[in-house]
Amino acid sequence: MRVLLTGASGLLGRTTALALLADGAELTVLQRRPSGLGCREVLADVSDPAAVRHAAEGQDAVLHLAAKVDVVGPWAEYERVNVGGTSAVIAACRHHRVPRLVHVSTPAVAHAGRSLVGAGAGAADPQRARGHYARSKAMAETLALQADSAELAVLAIRPHLVWGPGDTQLVGPIVERARAGRLPLIGSGAALIDTTYVDNAVDALLAAVGVCGEVHGEALVVSNGEPRPVAEILRRVCRAAGVPGPRGRVPFAVAHLLGAVIEAGWAVTGRRETPPLNRFLAEQLTTAHWFDQRRTRQALRWRPRVSLEEGFTRLAGHYASPGPGTGGDHDPRASGRTTPGA
Repeated sequence: MRVLLTGASGLLGRTTALALLADGAELTVLQRRPSGLGCREVLADVSDPAAVRHAAEGQDAVLHLAAKVDVVGPWAEYERVNVGGTSAVIAACRHHRVPRLVHVSTPAVAHAGRSLVGAGAGAADPQRARGHYARSKAMAETLALQADSAELAVLAIRPHLVWGPGDTQLVGPIVERARAGRLPLIGSGAALIDTTYVDNAVDALLAAVGVCGEVHGEALVVSNGEPRPVAEILRRVCRAAGVPGPRGRVPFAVAHLLGAVIEAGWAVTGRRETPPLNRFLAEQLTTAHWFDQRRTRQALRWRPRVSLEEGFTRLAGHYASPGPGTGGDHDPRASGRTTPGA
């Protein structure tokens, strides 16, 4: 199969690209910097319609992961990359009559700040989504699903809190702050949250490419299906990395107010590094969010292959054996990854 993958630089994108190559796909990647994957590359911004159209020519499927994933920066950047980029991908698929588009989204598109307990996917809601990232991704997913048609089958996949060896978005900051003694629990730490080990997320994305067409026009949340208290997740990550666990507690009201102050300060000064706290993070660490996986598993004919326990064991092995590859070159070909039947 000829597959265009947008965004292969992060943990999920790169691991997905390696898995596609291992499975014999004729892969094209579109991103701003060279990937070093040894496949066809189109170096461009995903919001460049001409570049995306060039990359999509002759493809059997497009797997759209490229996005601005952050909590800082002006709205215009999120709108350009996440909304404009998705529009460019849709237009390119239509132009070249690509039959399948798997759009990678996030459960945050349907999260309004309240607890989600055994929830289904729910409709993306740009008006109620929290923050620039979630709001722009909600708009992007809405555009993608509206493009679903007899000529272009569209399936939206929402992996939830993806982590694994080499992760710099979830695991990395936890470990860095714990090592510095700056990782308190927000609230009680008892809220149940679900996460997704990276190999399971990759398996789900490849399964989605396989079933897209037979299944289309809907959003599916992907997770391990093993909700655990926030405090347990943080402690297990810290233990795997060999750093002290969370120290102290900050009441939610205090954390939320402090997050608002930090956000305002970042906006006024134009700082671009990720802040230590914001309102969205305070909400995420104190509200339950775990999801009913029955529809996802039935539709994708997929089940998580790596349990949380095995994932933490692999993470501990990663930190115990530093060297080449510990910065994010997690290769599924070296960990026994097999593609689920689709």
